[in-house]
Amino acid sequence: MASKAYVPLLLGTGLFLSGIAAAQDSADTIYMGGSILTINDAQPRADAVAVKDGQILAVGDLAEVTSFQTDTTQLIDLEGRALLPGFVDSHGHVVMGGIQALSANLLAPPDGKVTDIASLQQSLLNWAETNAEAVKQVKMIIGFGYDNAQLKELRHPTREDLDAVSTEYPIMIVHQSGHLGVANSKALEMAGINASTENPAGGVIRRDSNGEPNGVLEEYAFFTTLVPMLSELGPEGLQAFAAAGAKMWAQFGYTTSQDGRSSGGVVEALKAVDLAGKLPIDVIAFPDVLEAKDYLEANVSNDYTGHVRVGGCKLTIDGSPQGFTALRDRPYYDPVGDYPEGYAGYAAVTMEQVQDSVNWCYQHDIQVITHANGEGASDMLIDALKNAQQTYGDPGNRPVLIHGQFLREDQVDSYKELGVFMSLFPMHTFYWGDWHRDHTVGPVNAENISPTGWVRARDMMFGSHHDAPVAFPDSMRILDATVTRRTRSGDILGPTQRVDVMTALKAMTIWPAWQQFEENSKGSIEKGKVADFVILSADPTAIDPETLDQLQVLMTIKDGEVVYQANGEMAANALRRPPLIADQENAHHLLDAWHQGVN
Repeated sequence: MASKAYVPLLLGTGLFLSGIAAAQDSADTIYMGGSILTINDAQPRADAVAVKDGQILAVGDLAEVTSFQTDTTQLIDLEGRALLPGFVDSHGHVVMGGIQALSANLLAPPDGKVTDIASLQQSLLNWAETNAEAVKQVKMIIGFGYDNAQLKELRHPTREDLDAVSTEYPIMIVHQSGHLGVANSKALEMAGINASTENPAGGVIRRDSNGEPNGVLEEYAFFTTLVPMLSELGPEGLQAFAAAGAKMWAQFGYTTSQDGRSSGGVVEALKAVDLAGKLPIDVIAFPDVLEAKDYLEANVSNDYTGHVRVGGCKLTIDGSPQGFTALRDRPYYDPVGDYPEGYAGYAAVTMEQVQDSVNWCYQHDIQVITHANGEGASDMLIDALKNAQQTYGDPGNRPVLIHGQFLREDQVDSYKELGVFMSLFPMHTFYWGDWHRDHTVGPVNAENISPTGWVRARDMMFGSHHDAPVAFPDSMRILDATVTRRTRSGDILGPTQRVDVMTALKAMTIWPAWQQFEENSKGSIEKGKVADFVILSADPTAIDPETLDQLQVLMTIKDGEVVYQANGEMAANALRRPPLIADQENAHHLLDAWHQGVN
């Protein structure tokens, strides 16, 4: 964990001024000289903030706050930059994000360089060559983030495409949605998947014209192949992923992260990383309710053990909208691929499983966060929640809808009536807005994906998330997309669903803090709350909204301590860039450290 002594390396000279006045409560640090956005409606802005022992001691005008200054207080001049509450992750997968950080980058521009099958193959080859020793150790090659919607061929790679990279090692590449993947022949062989293998419940093994698996695995066919491969890495591998993921989140200003579909083993890995002093931020884990009821019942808590707590359970009803596996209430508009007439996606679980899971959470007063992307999936969730509330009442467990990409307006009304917090995904408008308009839902319904406007019209709070590693946990990309809804092509998708900058910031701070029962300690800069801050290169409320994605996270402060600071080059450059942790050179060093731990 970095110390306050590093602050001047980032923000320049003249930051530390000697304190000279005594005070009854001596501040460790005072921030001043910039835009301080508190996200507290009662006091939206402040001149200065004082911190003591990792908590906020005072917020207000300069004279008031500096009354807590002594000769040991560090005065930090923001030099016109902006100080905000640390970002609170409304939904993401911090351990899987570590896999993204330690694997070949297969993302399309602007986050990567893959534009076609050939560049995907080359990225895998380059990564395997750069990390040759690591590949020999773990005996596998993993790539993350390909998107068939962004490939020139507009198709998924096949096992033959991956066999051209290697037949010696198993290869698994993960779709950017995290709900599909492609395996080469060696990986299929290791997984025992062949022409006679039946599709698992809630999953599809795609096949060629001869009935042989073509390498593309959907939903539970993918999950049940990837997880055994990763389990070969052992607990040390999971710990390496957890540490790398948390570091990546901190780089984007997050002081609280989420592991949105955990297992007991993943939570224990997170605790081990924290004990080793390598978890810089808080992590709230949500184990899968279908697999971990005993673990949930024994471990769910509103209190942290170090930086880790189990906040509730995760339920997954359907899949990926851009991958055409989300369950709709009508056919997809123009799906790309071999789909039957009237294809509307499918559920990953039965209605009985959904109802039993929701009932169990209500019965045990445990929060349930539910992945439901398509309208058909939301219909299932709404019915289950209504039945549970009729049976058990409302235990105050704040159920959460995750994603809700395709929603009818009447479903938003139902979620409000049921007291459901909606964690939405407006960043989709940038990454897949054009794809949704042209292929998944069509030009009319695409205007209303991630309908933040409908939610605010009903005076509902919402969270705005990244679902990393579906995309980088890029806070400024989230902010930009929630405000502008501009697609990759420059189209504005659903202008009536846009919100103002301050609303978008609340959806990244105080509202997701409320979502996770932490509104009394996080999400705004108020006296008595934890000193979780992010320093941005400029005030997001004072710039052209079309340039929000160019803001930089310069520093992340957790419990009063610096846990991330941009290097000099990044601080001097006004343009954003992918996180350093995803750079090939950095990934190489991380993998070396990982293998030292494994061995």
